[in-house]
Amino acid sequence: CLRDSNATLRWLMLHINASTKKLKDLVNVGSHQDLLLFLMNLAQFEFVLKNIFQELLNSKQAKWEECRTQGSERMKELGEYFSGEKALTRVKKNEHLMNWFNDISKQISSLDFSDSTLAGRKIQQLIQALEEVEQFHQIEGSLQVKTFLVDTRQYLYQMIRIVNIKDEIMYTIAIVSDVSYCWEIINQYIDYMQEGIKQDPRVVIKLRSTFLKLSSILDLPLVRINQAHSPDLISVSEYYSSELVAYVRRVLEIVPKSMFLILKRIIDVQTNQILELPTKIEKERVREFAQLDQRYELARMTHAISVFTEGILAMETTLVGIIQVDPKQLLEDGIRKELVLQIARAMDETLVFKTGKIDDMEIRLKELANILDGFRRSFQYIQDYVNIQGLRIWQEEFSRIVNYYVEQECNSFLKKKVFDYQSNYQSTAIPIPRFAPHDSESVNMIGRFARELLNQTNCRRTTYLDQMSAWYEPNTGRELMGIKAFGGLMKSVGVFGVTGLDKLLCFMTVKDLQSFSTQTRSLVQKNLKAFLKDFENDLHPTSTIPTNTIKTYTAAINKTKQLWPIFIDTATKIGQMQLIRRQLANLLNFSCKLDSNTLCAALDNMNNAIVTDIKAHYMNPDTKPYPSEDNPLLSELSKYLEATGLHDPCTKIYITTAPLPAFPCVMFLFVVSQLPKYAYSSTLQSVLPKKQKDSHDWMPFVMGVITLLRQFHNLHTQQFLAYLGQYVRGYTNIALQAQKDGKIEEYPEEVVTVLLFLEDFCRLGYVDRK
Repeated sequence: CLRDSNATLRWLMLHINASTKKLKDLVNVGSHQDLLLFLMNLAQFEFVLKNIFQELLNSKQAKWEECRTQGSERMKELGEYFSGEKALTRVKKNEHLMNWFNDISKQISSLDFSDSTLAGRKIQQLIQALEEVEQFHQIEGSLQVKTFLVDTRQYLYQMIRIVNIKDEIMYTIAIVSDVSYCWEIINQYIDYMQEGIKQDPRVVIKLRSTFLKLSSILDLPLVRINQAHSPDLISVSEYYSSELVAYVRRVLEIVPKSMFLILKRIIDVQTNQILELPTKIEKERVREFAQLDQRYELARMTHAISVFTEGILAMETTLVGIIQVDPKQLLEDGIRKELVLQIARAMDETLVFKTGKIDDMEIRLKELANILDGFRRSFQYIQDYVNIQGLRIWQEEFSRIVNYYVEQECNSFLKKKVFDYQSNYQSTAIPIPRFAPHDSESVNMIGRFARELLNQTNCRRTTYLDQMSAWYEPNTGRELMGIKAFGGLMKSVGVFGVTGLDKLLCFMTVKDLQSFSTQTRSLVQKNLKAFLKDFENDLHPTSTIPTNTIKTYTAAINKTKQLWPIFIDTATKIGQMQLIRRQLANLLNFSCKLDSNTLCAALDNMNNAIVTDIKAHYMNPDTKPYPSEDNPLLSELSKYLEATGLHDPCTKIYITTAPLPAFPCVMFLFVVSQLPKYAYSSTLQSVLPKKQKDSHDWMPFVMGVITLLRQFHNLHTQQFLAYLGQYVRGYTNIALQAQKDGKIEEYPEEVVTVLLFLEDFCRLGYVDRK
């Protein structure tokens, strides 16, 4: 039956896929679904048959010994019966029968199943002897003795059957059931298998035996490779086994897809139909909040999801080739794969900013927050019905998605790219999709989001008020990006999205700093090196006031004015990103204190302790060692600190570069050249540009200067501050000399603006006022 069925299956599958129309016409089968059903039923039959034979082979020796023991003991009991000495038998002693039965008992005990042919012949002789002994008059009249003889013959017959169970039968079944001919053909049946699972999820149990039948494709080639003693045995086994496992995954991925189709309806019911229960309900409104029809629909869809998963969970752990497939793990991987696809697609379709207006951005973020919140809530709702840890899967996959897209976006800033096969976040089993870019600058939605954030906080069109931690529209005073907007950002992309944005902005800052360093070095070395050296000599020492103060400073500013367009654009852009990163850090820190205050406090204490130890090391390097290079303490701790917002972006060193010639002097001239463009506003208690149109905002300017100076040795900052102090004293001295009627004039505008700059510089850059 098994041989004929496999021969029929082989003939049908090969002819129904024949390239010649005449051969196809020979096959008169109903449809591909009927052929697939035949394959599944045959695979199930083979699976059951193999299990039965394997169980018999495993218990062969134990059953043989049991039957041999039972037969031997019965013959021994009959020998004792005819001895005439056994109580309550009332049988005359028959020494001949007693010796004969004892001899038969010994012969049965001596049977050995290792030589099946010899054992079979002996058993046949023993059965024949037991049949002949029944004809004896003394035995024929005893029902008890005849019963013993019949039982013994049955045990001997059972031993014959057992001895004929051989490993060759399993080899024959394996050869007969070989389906290596359908390695390519079977791919045509994936859709039919998936359709069968959708109609009846329990059909997965039959599919398990089908997958096992397909694994026979490996048997014959691996036997030949093994016989040739080839070193490729393991690699070939792993390759084809992984291909089979991938096929199993492709077939079973319909389960999570079907689950997520139902899940979308659950999201709609939970988000838009079912009312949220208040703390207290008036008695008259109980029926209104009951919503029996909606809750029945929710229960029905939940049951449908549980039925889908029941089929896969009913599968036992299966060895496909040399890879062990756990159905629960398959289900979880399938759910993860579909979850990744849905989240990535939602982010890619939602985070598209066409108008460039803040209202559009807020609408997009709110829409994404609703979509992801609906997924998360529904995912947590169904986790118990599908036997998975929903929240853990959600957090792991969402963080993996964000980190992968950040990594791909950061590739544009790296010389050595990170490809998919090198990425720690990409996976073959649970791939993260890549979408076509929507613009020429960004690779994916994370880049678009970061650049839209920079666009909405553009320092040429907005004013940042540090007291309010927000960006405002200068003309109307409308808040564009503040605490509320960043709160919406946190709701939409979560902690992982905020940390991803922070990392991408950090890469952008590094890129701008590197470009700034290269350009400045080239321009200074080419045109200004000698002049700057002479100018430094004129200002030295900084404790004195230079002669011809106004003329000296004005000439130097005019000489170096070619640098300022590059400086102001770079400084304000970097300052803008630093302000955004500071806002993101505050957002993360606030979220951490709310959700995990213990972790936040522990990291803060750990950070303070390590900083104290490092300071002690510099005070006494011999007795207080610094952490070694292979010690991961500092790198790992910094990751935690950045993820919880316990860091300040403006205190970080982003690049390491050789010292730029006369850099403190250049930065000093840059700052004093830009300060006349700003004035203090008593209304807003802040410094603002005098001309709002095409002017750079004050706070990004200050923050950019701090960041640029932070990339070099601390002596550069000290020298820069010394030049500013000298500048203030010089102009103050001029003002004091111009006395009229014994009354001191007000301090010049240059002095006031420099002092305001120094005030913000020391506050934001954590510089001691002394």
